[in-house]
Amino acid sequence: MRESIDQNGRPYSRFWFIFTLLIGTFTMSISQSSLSTAYPTLMRAFGISASTVQWLTTGFMLVMCVSMPISPWMLNNLNFKTMFIGALALFDIGSLMIILTPASWGVSGFWFMMIGRAMEAFAVGVLFPSYQSVLLEITPREARGTTMGIAGLVMGSALACGPIVSGIILKFFTWKSLFVFFMIIITVIIIMAGSGLIRDVMQRHESSLDWLSVFLSIGLIGVMYVINQIGKTKINWTISGTILLVSILAIIWFCIRQLKLQNPLLELRVMKTFNYDLAILLTSISYIALIVTTIIFPLYYQGVLKVSPFVSGMSLVPGAALLSILNPLTGKLADKIGFKPTMLVGMAMIVAGWFVGLFLINQMSLWIMILCAMVIEGGNAFVMMPAVTLGANSLPNELVPHGTAVITTVRQVLGSTGVAVSTIILTTVTSHNLSHGMGNLSAALGGYHYVFLTMLFVEIIGLLLALALKNTVKKDAKA
Repeated sequence: MRESIDQNGRPYSRFWFIFTLLIGTFTMSISQSSLSTAYPTLMRAFGISASTVQWLTTGFMLVMCVSMPISPWMLNNLNFKTMFIGALALFDIGSLMIILTPASWGVSGFWFMMIGRAMEAFAVGVLFPSYQSVLLEITPREARGTTMGIAGLVMGSALACGPIVSGIILKFFTWKSLFVFFMIIITVIIIMAGSGLIRDVMQRHESSLDWLSVFLSIGLIGVMYVINQIGKTKINWTISGTILLVSILAIIWFCIRQLKLQNPLLELRVMKTFNYDLAILLTSISYIALIVTTIIFPLYYQGVLKVSPFVSGMSLVPGAALLSILNPLTGKLADKIGFKPTMLVGMAMIVAGWFVGLFLINQMSLWIMILCAMVIEGGNAFVMMPAVTLGANSLPNELVPHGTAVITTVRQVLGSTGVAVSTIILTTVTSHNLSHGMGNLSAALGGYHYVFLTMLFVEIIGLLLALALKNTVKKDAKA
């Protein structure tokens, strides 16, 4: 890559800038999905229940949902180098808090650990949309597909690699070693960024932070909290229903306020563009397929096939490897033949993966399920980041930070909802089957059957949406 010029007029290497940015974001992203393998160990260490330990992942997603809408304001008002290093430092501090938490504190120690986890989540939530906005800003429009294909390694591969990395580390070391691993890499990235590899590359459009909008965005946490309560026993629905109602009203107020403010926290007017709206739905639907695969498939491996957590984690390697290989290639493909045909191929692959899995799930073959996961994750490479690029190309440059923040926030909310709904279907159907006298294996297979059927239906909707896309690349090529 050629040298580029930063906001201070100084040249910098775009290759090393992107390398440092992606390695830092990749490492932070792994933490989102890495702890599921450590749940049993943490439950024993702190003496907590399964529903409590799940807050390490659920709480992480909730905090991310609130920090994501703030990222456009931060990009417009802060030096990007300062913002990047600050987010990494916050992640490091959160990890250190977790490492220093004594297990002897029991439940109190767990909630102290959750504070550190929330700090990690805030940092990841800020950087997830920001790194995409920055890459789109510094890349010529005609090469965005290729660059965002490489960036897709962060989004998809990190999510798939989380359980793999944690499975390997936990096989040989204690659970705290996982966070030591994160801290070492992030600290190295801070040194690299501070040495000049990360520069201030974003134009600033300074404005005051609308704190009321920030407060109203907390409604996202309320909605996600209630969604994650569905299917659990002994839920006080008077309290949960009140939280849901207040949260929905807060989100409605937030949206109305953004449309009225001259300098909104999140520019929702970007959703007036047809291709952008379809891009949001497509990247979200493909993300649902990816995140559900990385969570439901390991449960199937361990619960039905009775393999070890290590084998379960390693069974995700082929899919993650294929996703990593295809991401840069699909970006180039989108630049050459257009986004619509590229995403149609991807959605067809995702549909095929769930379809085959639905009909062969009773075969109880590890290799068949690994192949299905590979097809689903491979299809994701053709959809998720190309959809982000298509959405950005549909907007003027000054709205790209807002556009990526909206896409990332919606994707996170829908992805979390997809996981919650899949888990609810699995547990509800399995419990229903058990109550009607089925054996444990038949009851569990029935639950997974309905999860696969639901996912197949969702992904067919995605395929139909891809057919509705307007492919603008050919026109641009002629111009």
